Amino acid sequence: MLRKISLLTLFAAGISTASLAQDIDKGYLTGSFETNTNYYANDGKTNATVPDGHFGSNNYLKLDYYKSKFAIGVQLEAYAPALVGYPNELEKAKLTNYYVSWTDDDFSITAGSFYEQFGSGLLFRAWEDRALGLNNAIMGARFTYNYKDLVSVKAIWGMPRFGMEYSDTQVRGADISFSLSNLLKWQKTSLSLEASALNRTFKEIPVDLEEEGGKSYNNGFSGRINLERSGFSMKAEYVDAGNKFYENPRYGSSEQEENFFLKKRGNAQLLELGYNRNGLGINLTGRRLEWMDNKILYGNGSTSNLINYVPAMCTQYTYMLTTLHPYTSMTSWLSGNHISSGEMGAQLDVYYNFKRGTAIGSKRGMKVHANFSTYYTLDEEKSLKADQMLFRDFSIDIEKQWSRDFKMLFLYSAQEKSTSYGANKNTMVQNIFVTDMQYKFTPKLSARMELQYLLTHEEEKDWMAALLEINFAPKWSIYGSDMYNHGSTKIHYYNAGVSYAKSRTRVALSYGRFKAGYICSGGVCRTIPAYTGANLSITTSF
Repeated sequence: MLRKISLLTLFAAGISTASLAQDIDKGYLTGSFETNTNYYANDGKTNATVPDGHFGSNNYLKLDYYKSKFAIGVQLEAYAPALVGYPNELEKAKLTNYYVSWTDDDFSITAGSFYEQFGSGLLFRAWEDRALGLNNAIMGARFTYNYKDLVSVKAIWGMPRFGMEYSDTQVRGADISFSLSNLLKWQKTSLSLEASALNRTFKEIPVDLEEEGGKSYNNGFSGRINLERSGFSMKAEYVDAGNKFYENPRYGSSEQEENFFLKKRGNAQLLELGYNRNGLGINLTGRRLEWMDNKILYGNGSTSNLINYVPAMCTQYTYMLTTLHPYTSMTSWLSGNHISSGEMGAQLDVYYNFKRGTAIGSKRGMKVHANFSTYYTLDEEKSLKADQMLFRDFSIDIEKQWSRDFKMLFLYSAQEKSTSYGANKNTMVQNIFVTDMQYKFTPKLSARMELQYLLTHEEEKDWMAALLEINFAPKWSIYGSDMYNHGSTKIHYYNAGVSYAKSRTRVALSYGRFKAGYICSGGVCRTIPAYTGANLSITTSF
């Protein structure tokens, strides 16, 4: 396995050297290589997951060649095997993505693998996120056209990727954007109208579903309006995701529950209001979801089995204790006697930058950010009435540059989350305090320290955490951290590592114990098991 990784590293280095020698008139080659390799150790305290062979390795090699308006690219992926917690369908090595494209001033055409998004992604999004093990690229064709910055059109056709293969599901879609402000030549106002349509056709559906009138295709639509003027902005979107079919958890429980499948219609509404001027930023977002889990395949529960983007619309934290119990959007939930069609809620973000020289900003200014977000289950289908609380969070963080060398951030978060996904009123409440301090000793030597505390009476009760990071710019960085559950289990989740960076290459080595929980990226999360071990990470680009 290590030999395979070495070969990939040498291949990437060889391509990099060759690209430097090319005549620019012949085009140019770019690329990147990334490897994450774990050695898993036995750990009786956490019942850590240890795969056969004790190793896991995710590897990605991407190459793109450009010449004038022409481009061609490939991506090779190798899982030897995949890191624990990643979808099971990621295995072995394969040339997974490949494309050719032509891009002119007003139009482009792509054949092969591509990524695309309509609007906010609620109806359709094809993208890659390696932290989540997600890549649902479309294998097919895409066409884009822009007419005088008045009308922009996208058209796609192809099969979404699932795991290492491209599925038999076909997607066809179009997206159009019309700039009314450019047509009327408005100087201070931007106004656009947008619309999308998407068809998904499944190669086959369950026989029972077909007998109950289910269709092998699904049609979805969305309409959007975007407005900006004098620091104000407004975005509104309505999505009709078409008919969906779900296994009925109450099947056979009564005469009224004689169908094995439930027919539901997916829909979503999104409204974003914003203001940004004179150091003040205010963003209010409201969203309602109902049966919005758009799948690539029927009956597959993998985290990578999706063709749209429904992120949690709340603060996306990065500190250890703030991410212990993250919120993930509820697109639908059917379990036992509990059926929930979705969620509704909102978040309010407020930013203010106190300028230098003011009473509060003093000599170097101060940044304040506050967020409030809350989400509920729907009282009933097609309803605007909220029912059980799913999640609530209030946070405030203050960032202050005290001197040229010392900067500090203080964060407080009060989180409340349903422990039953809205099936009952039981919730978990936690208060989290974070202090993040940075000090620059010299232009090349700096240190950063985090001190964190989580206070709660539920589950594993109180936690504390600390991190110390020392940077020797621009190449070396070392760190050590510990997350300790002193309220219940008395287990330390420690981690230490070192990294070296030169030019466009970074190498990092670490060892630690990791708690079972979640990995989140962009508001989307996947679960991970507990594990202990060493990690080698290499990233390079050319």
